[in-house]
Amino acid sequence: MNRIKEVLEEKKLTQTWLSEKLGKSYNMVNAYVQNRQQPRLEVLYAIAELLEVDVSDLLISKNKSKSNE
Repeated sequence: MNRIKEVLEEKKLTQTWLSEKLGKSYNMVNAYVQNRQQPRLEVLYAIAELLEVDVSDLLISKNKSKSNE
């Protein structure tokens, strides 16, 4: 699981902006945001750099996500 959606909202950025910066399709970025697909590690690092956050800020541990349900 990842927090890309939350970080985009916090920074008032759009999925379209992220897809353009990554050079990925909107559909691919949307799949990352909706947690239907997880980005490869190098893509996750690129996302973190673009969003100016530590890569660990984009990750949710399985234990943490289960406790939030």
